[in-house]
Amino acid sequence: MSGENVAVALEDRIKEQARRLGFALVGIASAAPPESFPHLQAWLAQGLAGTMDYMRRQAGARSHPRHVFAEVRSIIVVGLNYKPQQLASQQELPALCGRVSCYAWGRDYHRVVRGKLRQLRRWLQEQVPDCRGRIAVDSAPLLERDFARRAGLGWFGKNTMLLNQEFGSFFFLGALLTNLALRPDSPMETAHCGKCTACLEACPTQAFVGAKILDARRCISYLTIEHRGVIAEELRSGLGDWVFGCDVCQDVCPWNRKAPPTAEPDLLPRSKLATPDLTAWFSWGEEEFRQRFAGTALWRARREGLLRNAAIALGNRRDSRAVPALCQGLQDKSPVVRGACAWALGKIGTSEGLAALRSRLPDEENAEVRREIEAALARAEQERFYRHGSISPSSGLEAVA
Repeated sequence: MSGENVAVALEDRIKEQARRLGFALVGIASAAPPESFPHLQAWLAQGLAGTMDYMRRQAGARSHPRHVFAEVRSIIVVGLNYKPQQLASQQELPALCGRVSCYAWGRDYHRVVRGKLRQLRRWLQEQVPDCRGRIAVDSAPLLERDFARRAGLGWFGKNTMLLNQEFGSFFFLGALLTNLALRPDSPMETAHCGKCTACLEACPTQAFVGAKILDARRCISYLTIEHRGVIAEELRSGLGDWVFGCDVCQDVCPWNRKAPPTAEPDLLPRSKLATPDLTAWFSWGEEEFRQRFAGTALWRARREGLLRNAAIALGNRRDSRAVPALCQGLQDKSPVVRGACAWALGKIGTSEGLAALRSRLPDEENAEVRREIEAALARAEQERFYRHGSISPSSGLEAVA
């Protein structure tokens, strides 16, 4: 048997084993520099990464996979299907609950994908004792989508996601960088989006500068997960009831309509993660948040981020039953949380909530939170004037002070 035939047979067995482990997609890419690296540099230079400073710090390392694994000769790229039975944006939420991106409904995907890749690596080392490799699951400076496209797993959609004709975009990527010289698969050269722009048009915060160019600073996923601190007031209404991530640009994609749902047990939804009761969060301390969300993707946002997001979502829903929880949040140790609760109480505008704002104002020492309280009270007063006066908010006329 020739050396080439042995290599081909090994590649086929690698793919068979990957599918046996539950991966929906698997392909092999060469370890050449990623073609999209110049685009990453331009994106960073335009400031579109927001406060994700680690992207800038690690930019050079992403220029070649050898910065991740010095001996790399081939990259095995896998995709694990996580599509739910019902899409997140199509759910009817119970009262006072928030909307969570479906990728976070089950166990933390990093752990699930990494665990399966460890099994694949052990199996490969049994086949080839000299095999060495490193696993990367969204945690190493590797442009995974670039290598996934090169491995034939899909093409870049206009929403920047990797799309596959069978599985749409609902799959997690992982990579095994190896010192083995494996025959690479043919890259996906053709994009199958055609003239469709559904993903670009559906974005609630208009986060797309153009096709395949995302302004992370306006993206709901970035704002609710990666962004630390205050969310700009002009973006809050666009967040709707999303408290962790956003699936809108995926849910409207035609390729995702016919994609099969996942059968992976660890990724099946847990009700307390998929539709959380937001008012309950305001009674939890740091340790309770940690206990409830450790081992899930939600913990990345931490307590402060989740409470900030919950306050904004409750403000957008304008349900008066949320007022007691928001009043409790108005006393939180975090000024970010207090400011978001002030905004939400002003949006809801009940007498109880406005009284809590007036009561808090003299004792509030943080200047930014004071501004939030004052703005919330002023906005509520203006809306009261509109309701009982002779003009409406849509008239374009301002209330006379």
